[in-house]
Formats: sequence, C-alpha cells, structure tokens
Amino acid sequence: GIKWMSSLEAKLEDAKDKKPTAEKLERLRREKINRFRNQHRINIQGTDLPDPIATFQQLQEEYKVHPKIMENVQAAGFHVPTPIQMQAIPVMLHGRELLASAPTGSGKTLAFCIPLLTHLKQPRNKGFRALIISPTRELASQTHRELVKLAEGTGFRIHMIHKAAEAAKKFGPKSSKKF
Repeated sequence: GIKWMSSLEAKLEDAKDKKPTAEKLERLRREKINRFRNQHRINIQGTDLPDPIATFQQLQEEYKVHPKIMENVQAAGFHVPTPIQMQAIPVMLHGRELLASAPTGSGKTLAFCIPLLTHLKQPRNKGFRALIISPTRELASQTHRELVKLAEGTGFRIHMIHKAAEAAKKFGPKSSKKF
C-alpha cells in the first residue's frame, strides 16, 4: 500500500535514516584512507594494517616518537613524509614485518630509521642492540650518515662495521670500548 505522511513526518523519517552507525562511520573512514593511499600511490597488502600518516607531527602525537628525533627530522629538511614513509613508519611502529619497494631517493632509509630508534627508546650500555645489514659499502655509509644525523642529541652511539677483523679487534670481548 501507499504510506501517507506530512512533510514534517517525512523529514523526521529521513533524519532517522541518516543517523550514522558505527559500521557506516568505519566504512567512511576506510574510504577516506583508501582515497589517501590512492592519491599518494601507496599500495599495501595485509590484514589489520595501521593507517598512514600525513605529517611527521602525527608521529609525535600518535606514536610518542622522541621529540629530539622529530627535531632532527625537521632540521634535516624533511617537512612532509614521502609516500613510503607515510605507510612504512606506522607499520613498523606497530611492530609489524615489512617488505617495501620504492625508487631511489624516496626516503626508505628514514622510513626504517625512525621506527628503529623509537623501538630502542633510549641508549643503554648493553652491547649492540640493532644491526642493519647493507649490500654495499655506499649504502652502509649512507645509512650510517642518516642515522647519525637522526640520533644526534639522543645519546645513541651509531657505528659502521665494514671489516670483520677490525670489528673483532675494536668491539670484541677484550676491547675497552663499551658497545
């Protein structure tokens, strides 16, 4: 049959239908995140993925990244995260494994160095606490240089080992250096 109602009743009926439900709000949030990822050409696979960040400020607010590290990021001239940083940093800060691919110069080094230093929290005299293995000396030098800049003022000691015999002598059990 036909349902007859006044215009006022129709407006009230429409208002009931437009009440946002939790599912609808979550769907809208997901759509917004997917649009953001598409806009920045971020392709990601997996389940229960953290949302990307749009600014470095979010790292301090949402993930409590050390203020000195964030200051060093700004001082190095990084004002807006690159697409690889937008998604990779939150993934690693959530303790998830990551296999990422991005062009040279896209900010991959910073994308894994920020979470690394954040997970270490603060310096300790407990030996080596993190190890980054690089396929070439050039890449190792670049990573070392970026980590030194990023960790400046935090107390972390960053070292590059490129010869095993030298490393054993310099950092071995008979060494006076506390690493």
